[in-house]
This record gives sequence, C-alpha cells and structure tokens, in this order.
Amino acid sequence: MHRSLLTPRFVAAWLVSLFGGLAFFLFVHFPGYIEDLGGSEVEIGLIVAATALAAIVVRPQIGKEMDRRGRRPIILAGGVLNIAVLLLYLTINTLGPWVYVVRVIHGFAEAMLFASIFTYAADILPDENRTQGLALFGISGMLPIALGGLLGDFVLERWDFQALFMTSVALAVVAFGLSVLLPEVIEPAGRDGGTSFLTPLRQRDLLPIWWMTIVFSLALAAYFTFLRTFVDQAGIGTVGGFFAAYSATAIFLRLTTGWLPDRIGPKRVLYPALALFAGGFAVLAGAESDGAVLIAGALCGAGHGYAFPILYALAFGRADVKNRGSASAIFTGLFDVGALIGGPAFGWLIAAFSYETMFLVAAGWILAGGAVFAVWDRILVGNRVSGFGN
Repeated sequence: MHRSLLTPRFVAAWLVSLFGGLAFFLFVHFPGYIEDLGGSEVEIGLIVAATALAAIVVRPQIGKEMDRRGRRPIILAGGVLNIAVLLLYLTINTLGPWVYVVRVIHGFAEAMLFASIFTYAADILPDENRTQGLALFGISGMLPIALGGLLGDFVLERWDFQALFMTSVALAVVAFGLSVLLPEVIEPAGRDGGTSFLTPLRQRDLLPIWWMTIVFSLALAAYFTFLRTFVDQAGIGTVGGFFAAYSATAIFLRLTTGWLPDRIGPKRVLYPALALFAGGFAVLAGAESDGAVLIAGALCGAGHGYAFPILYALAFGRADVKNRGSASAIFTGLFDVGALIGGPAFGWLIAAFSYETMFLVAAGWILAGGAVFAVWDRILVGNRVSGFGN
C-alpha cells in the first residue's frame, strides 16, 4: 500500500463517505418496511426507482456546479439535505404519494453527497495509483454495505423501523460534521468554467465505459432491491450475512491486491471480476441453504471489489481535467439509472416468473454486457490494456 495515498484529506473524506454510506445503506431494509405497509415486489421496485430517477434528474446540475464552484460546497449542501430528508422518513405511515416525495428528495441528497465526495477523493489521488486509491477509498462504501445490513438487523430485531430511521439520521449528522473539516482541493472554474455536461457523456472513448457502468449498476439492483424479500420468502440466509460476506471479500481483495489493475492493466482484471459477479447471481438462483447465500455474497463482492474502482478510474482518467466533475457525476449517476431500470424490471421478472429466473437473467446480462464492452472498447482504444488516456 502506498503511504502517499493516505493523506489527511483522503482519510477525512474516507470517514465522511463511511458515515454517509452507513446512513444510506441502512435502507437495504426499506423494502421490508414497504412490504409491511402492504406493497408488492413491483411497488417496491417503483418506490426504490423514484430515488434513482430524482438522482438522475439532478446529476447534470451537480456536475456543472462541482466544476464551477468546487467540490466542498456540494458536499456540505448534500449533507444538510440528507439529514433533513432522513427525518422525513419518520412521517411515512402508509403507502401513497408522500412516500414518493420523500424518496425523490432522498435521491437529490444521495446524488449530491456521493458524487461530490467520490470526485473529491479522485481529485487528490496521483494518476499512477488512481485505481488503487479509488479501491481503498471505495472501502468506505463497502463497509456500509456490510455494516448497514448487520446494523439494520440489530436495530429491527430489538426495535422498529422508526428506530432504524433515527439511527440513519444520527449517522448522517456525524458525516456532515466531518465534512465541515474538508478543505477545497481544486480551483473553482467560476460561472463560465467547464463545458457542457453532455461533453463527457458523448466523448467517444468514454461511451463503452458508460455502457459497462450501466450494465453493472442495473445488475446491482437485483439484490440491493430484492434480497430482503428473497430471504424472507426462501427462508434461507439473512440480508446482513449476504452483505457481510460481500463486503468482507471486496475489502480483503482491495487491501491485499488493490494494486493489481494499476500493475497489469485494469481490463485484464475487469473481465474475471465480471465473471465472478455473474457467478454470484447464479449461486443465488440455485441457493437452498444459508451457506449458499454467503458464497453468493462473497462472489458478488469479489466482482464489485474490482469492477467499481476500475470503471471509475478509466472514466476519470479519460475525461478532460476541466470536465472531471461532470464525468464523475455521470459515472455515479449511471448507478441511479441502473436502479431506475433494474428495480421495476427485476420486480416484474419475479412477479411473472420467479426469483430464480430473475437472478439467472442478471447473471446473463452481466456476461453479455461485458462481452459487448470488450469488443467496443477494443475497437476504440486498440490493444492498450491500460485503457487510460484519450
């Protein structure tokens, strides 16, 4: 591990991401609350998708403002909005329009906070170790996936969803308090700085990366949205156990072999990672025991552990420096696109067929999408396995 990566600014941003992520990932249990209120799998998908839609709508403005004003103002504004909307969950008692209003505001807050903090981290990392640095920074997002599920299990076994929402509020307050300590890391370009948000979106050598990110993010919706209802219906495994195995595997790989993509080339690591990711879905499709759910979590975690920082580093490295705020907003925003499409689509597959069918479709989608990316990116950048640069 390069000590130069662990600067005070990096550590402070890492902690903001950790506590903000914990506040957010407690909501892997939110589908259970919707189910308690009488919602179906399809309705769960639609309600979850409302957050994603809101985040997508606001991303272009977030990207522009990060490039014009700097990263810090967006981090702070997102933190304040996040605390406010989490308090609003305490007012949800029935299914109806108000649920969607709260989820939309949550989408705005999530987009502001996570796009800005990950851009902040990418800004302070050296070019030659950016993938490893993002992998290490990404642990601040992986830990909440595990701890959010386990903490949610702990709270709900003893109290109720109101207590879960208040726990999320407390974590968001800690994240905001830490974010106040972050200094600005770039010179804001001002009102006339940067270019159109569409410039990196349609940049030729970024198109395959946007495609692969959509493929990856859509598949994530299969278990982030429906794992809770799957384990309830199947009577095997737990949400906390799956995400604990998921995160532990990803974190272990990032700590021990996070340097691998920078050393041998990111795409040489990306393709095996996608295969492992698809393998996790295949195991879930045939799961009949608690152990199978844990194995599936480990496989999906291994795939995610490498795929996310590799794709982000490729996108950030190929983007023009003056447009990197917008490029980061696009990258993180594509995960909301995945949730928007994947939630309702996978909910429909479950309703029309079964959980097994849904997980197998997700596995096939990852493999097919990876194959398209491999051909498309090879055509654009030739035989360069590093994939960095224009």
